[in-house]
Amino acid sequence: MTVSSWLSNDQSDHSSFFFSSHEILFVTIKSLECNSIDDFHVGMMLGTGSFGRVRFATHKGTQQHFAVKILRKTEVIRHKQVEHILSEKEILTTISKDNPHPFIVNLATTFQDECCLYMIIELVIGGEFFSHLRNAVKFNSSTAQFYASHIALIFEHLHSRNVIYRDLKPENLLLDQDGYLKITDFGFAKIVSYKTYTLCGTPEYIAPEVLLSKGHGKGVDWWTLGILIYEMLVGEPPFVDDDPLGIYQQILTGKVSFTRSYDKYAKSLTKKLLTQDLTKRFGCLKNGASDIKFSKWLQGIDFQALLAKKLESPIKLELSGSTDTSNFEEYPEEEGELIIPQYDGPDPFEKF
Repeated sequence: MTVSSWLSNDQSDHSSFFFSSHEILFVTIKSLECNSIDDFHVGMMLGTGSFGRVRFATHKGTQQHFAVKILRKTEVIRHKQVEHILSEKEILTTISKDNPHPFIVNLATTFQDECCLYMIIELVIGGEFFSHLRNAVKFNSSTAQFYASHIALIFEHLHSRNVIYRDLKPENLLLDQDGYLKITDFGFAKIVSYKTYTLCGTPEYIAPEVLLSKGHGKGVDWWTLGILIYEMLVGEPPFVDDDPLGIYQQILTGKVSFTRSYDKYAKSLTKKLLTQDLTKRFGCLKNGASDIKFSKWLQGIDFQALLAKKLESPIKLELSGSTDTSNFEEYPEEEGELIIPQYDGPDPFEKF
């Protein structure tokens, strides 16, 4: 599920209304007082998933805008996602407080009622990275470098806290008003000190060690970065098939075909990320993320300037205001959408 927001053409001078979303959220987390969806004006549906919806919401007390992730308890239980939802809340709560990362969507607060779980999260208005990539078909090398560098910093930060993300794909990335990435949807993320054995992820992005069920750790994230780099430069992942089993067979075979236009330094890094041997995969070696950040393909990136958002983004967004979400798709409202059945079974959400 992705996070979107709602259209409001309130101002036209970008320099006058854009503040650091990082600073705004920090203030919001400290000051936001709410324990019910009634504390918000809830607007249009902005995103959809198997057991929930994302809607635009405005806090009545502060008039601040958020995205609210509304998860139906009956569907969460039916899809056996209770553990994933509780883990997502725990991880986002931990990484959002004190000094939140500029490239990670932050969580303001959570609460629940008889029907639903609610996650109040940061509003990101530049649209889905997936849409921007599809519109471009593929990116040039410098654009791919810029966004691959974001992911390297994100994973370096998460891994320092023993969090593995496990679900990197263009659909789980958003662009902020400056054209910088923010990663969202931590449903498959997990705190792991060594290995875990759960089979999860998107078929085209799953690492071979996950398929082999021999236990996996932080290395799976670096594999997915290799897949993303390839998809940005080619326009599709390296392993594709109409049948997931066909994709899995290709992943286990490990053969990657590169186009003639594929940047030679990007090719070198991609190969080092998409190696099945964890003792040779970049990101898993003694230098960690530094092997990726200082590879020949990324050596021209000033990572400190990137983290401080001082570099010019290759994607320029035309926005009319701080809540202009014209870069997002519109989702039709379904009849009976707001009628949500009350859950009256045993409560597995005590810790939410």
